[in-house]
Amino acid sequence: MSSDGVNKGRRRLLTGTVSVVGGLGVVGAAVPFLQMWQPSARARAAGAPIEVVIDKLEPGQMLQAEWRGQPIWVVRRTQEMLDALPGLRENLRDPDSDNTEQQPGYAQNEYRSVQPDLLVLIGICTHLGCSPKYVPEVEPQPFDADWKGGFFCPCHNSRFDMAGRVYGGVPAPSNLRVPPYTFVDATRIVVGIGPEGAVS
Repeated sequence: MSSDGVNKGRRRLLTGTVSVVGGLGVVGAAVPFLQMWQPSARARAAGAPIEVVIDKLEPGQMLQAEWRGQPIWVVRRTQEMLDALPGLRENLRDPDSDNTEQQPGYAQNEYRSVQPDLLVLIGICTHLGCSPKYVPEVEPQPFDADWKGGFFCPCHNSRFDMAGRVYGGVPAPSNLRVPPYTFVDATRIVVGIGPEGAVS
């Protein structure tokens, strides 16, 4: 009888030990597996808002930054560029930016921007993802004899005005996208956060 008691006790001890070790093994295997689904620090940083310093940006100039792996264009428009925008309406596919997915609500206006002189765009053509060229000169171009300044995609000849609105009759189906952004002060903007503070 005493040997049965010893055997049962040993059995319970061994069963308990195996259960604990097995449980630890499952947890040890699950942790790396679950961590694999978490974005890396590098990926989190790539999606984080970025600050762009604009104090040295002269009228007519464009600077580039990168946010979420996409080129961000910041253009300080001249008064001549702004004055040309209303006269282009008949040439554009979506002059009023009715497609609300192309820009945040606060940029759904004639200038497609928070303040008229500063344009912020994602520099990717909405046709096949090429990066258009900035052609600010208001003068005839080989691709448009009546060019008023804007962006030209050399991949398939899509054209966009100085508000990033797409011309009619070109392959690009929609306007260039405006990312969420807000002004920190007169010298800096943050791309990735709108004025209301919502991270996008």
